[in-house]
Amino acid sequence: MREEALLKNDVEATVVPDGHKITLYKDTYVTITQALGGSFTVMTDRGQMARIAGKDAAALGKTLESIIPAPGAQHTSRDLPIAVITVDEKVWEQLKTCYDPEIPVDIVNLGLVYDCQVTKLADDQYEVSIKMTLTAPGCGMGDILKQDVESKVLGIQGVKTVQVEMVFEPVWDQSRMSEEAKVKLGMM
Repeated sequence: MREEALLKNDVEATVVPDGHKITLYKDTYVTITQALGGSFTVMTDRGQMARIAGKDAAALGKTLESIIPAPGAQHTSRDLPIAVITVDEKVWEQLKTCYDPEIPVDIVNLGLVYDCQVTKLADDQYEVSIKMTLTAPGCGMGDILKQDVESKVLGIQGVKTVQVEMVFEPVWDQSRMSEEAKVKLGMM
């Protein structure tokens, strides 16, 4: 995806891969390079890559619905009864909606999720523990991806707590990517 957009208002963005916040100003052109998982990745007029949260889609002249499918538009188990789809399956489905802002592949298919444990608590409540990594240990987007994972998994009915631990052993490499990811990135 490459689409030019004129910002309709000032908007806070996160520089990729540094992770620090900047303000992109109204009437500035940006190029949208990715619109996945509830956020936009843009290139600024100064050549910086930045991530704009989905809640700020209007600044790009977009709607949040343009990057998050409407219910029923695509299979989603997020709101199905637990008896139909297990919490574990719902968690993995939500993880597949989290994207590295530089790579148009979700974190599951990139092989960034090393472990995911769902523990049943009392009264149909669940605790989720996730161990994940980054494509590069020094990536400043780690906290942003961690928050993205936490908020999406916490949105699942019955999930009471989510613990996301960033780990760097074993070191991530391309062999951890799924075949689907490799095909999408032209590596096969």
